[in-house]
Amino acid sequence: MSTTSPTPNSTFVPVAGLSVFALASGYLMSLIPLSLPSFGLDVSLAPWLASVFYLGLLLGATGVEPVVARIGHRFSFVLFLAALLLTITLMIALPSANVWLVARLLAGIAVAGVFVVVESWLLMADTPKQRAKRLGLYMTSLYGGTALGQLGIGQFGTQGLLPYALICLLLLIAILPPLLIRKGQPCRQGHQKIAWRELRGLSRPAIMGCLVSGLTLGPIYGMLPVYIKAQTGSESQTGLMMAMVILGGMVVQPLVSYLSPRMSKSLLMAFFCLIGAASVFMLVISQDALMLTLAYSLLGASTFALYPIAITLACDSMSANKIVAATQFMLLSYSIGSVVGPLLASSFNSMQYSLLMYLGPCLFSTCIYMLIKSFRAPRDQQPLATQ
Repeated sequence: MSTTSPTPNSTFVPVAGLSVFALASGYLMSLIPLSLPSFGLDVSLAPWLASVFYLGLLLGATGVEPVVARIGHRFSFVLFLAALLLTITLMIALPSANVWLVARLLAGIAVAGVFVVVESWLLMADTPKQRAKRLGLYMTSLYGGTALGQLGIGQFGTQGLLPYALICLLLLIAILPPLLIRKGQPCRQGHQKIAWRELRGLSRPAIMGCLVSGLTLGPIYGMLPVYIKAQTGSESQTGLMMAMVILGGMVVQPLVSYLSPRMSKSLLMAFFCLIGAASVFMLVISQDALMLTLAYSLLGASTFALYPIAITLACDSMSANKIVAATQFMLLSYSIGSVVGPLLASSFNSMQYSLLMYLGPCLFSTCIYMLIKSFRAPRDQQPLATQ
């Protein structure tokens, strides 16, 4: 089996497709919980829809690698985007709780495929510095598109079929780059699985970083729009604040890409968790619109920074032909957190500042854990100059 590094792969196709996918996904993320009443569904279904989506993400993360190895990155990208499109048409055609739960489960599997394909496509590079730069480009495209998608709430609303029709159109456009451009995908040869004994050697802070990323982003995606609307009473304000959350996550990515190869990644994750805990405190005490905007931006910057740092830490010691398997395992860790997160957060609903009372302790305790790990092993896993 060939183990030639597939470094010459192009970044245009995955980034172009991902950017449009993110635009659709960002709108859909907030649209689903806010549109439930217009389809005759109860708002209490929102956390369950979020959890079942991430359960699908978890299931997809365990089975994506063989598909990518068999048909290649380009066709896999097309397949998973098309599958996501089909789940949305199913939701429109049959608006019932059971159908939506099944559709979101299948959507999670499809989105897991999109993430593994794009992440492994971009992470197949020669050096940790190149990987960090490419992952920064990936995260900027993902969060930039997702932030812009949030603005669709105020522009096109959350009622009726029009928002879902626009999302379907965007997904059709996202399919075009991998469908029409044949060159630039990574080599299909040389993918190897990671043996169970090798998993024991993966960085614990990397695994924990992906897990906590899921524990926080699952509730942010699935429940924060409902929380903000309950606080503000305005759909346009909800879309704007959600856009600030994700814009914060986008803006911080160049900083993450710069710092990640230059300092302890455990310490870097501790820093962002501390920022996140501070932003939650700001949201609790804030009475000013400007301070709220800043706090939501910092919350997004902190929570969206964890995953790229953690996944680069996990891949630092991996050869190029195991990158697909490594990204799949990290996505699995993220998915476990994303499934559990909304359910844990919903148990705080009876408290004042319900969702914030979940996010604050989660981020602060992770900060303590990462600090302890950084002091015990301040150099983390040192990046390899070559693979």
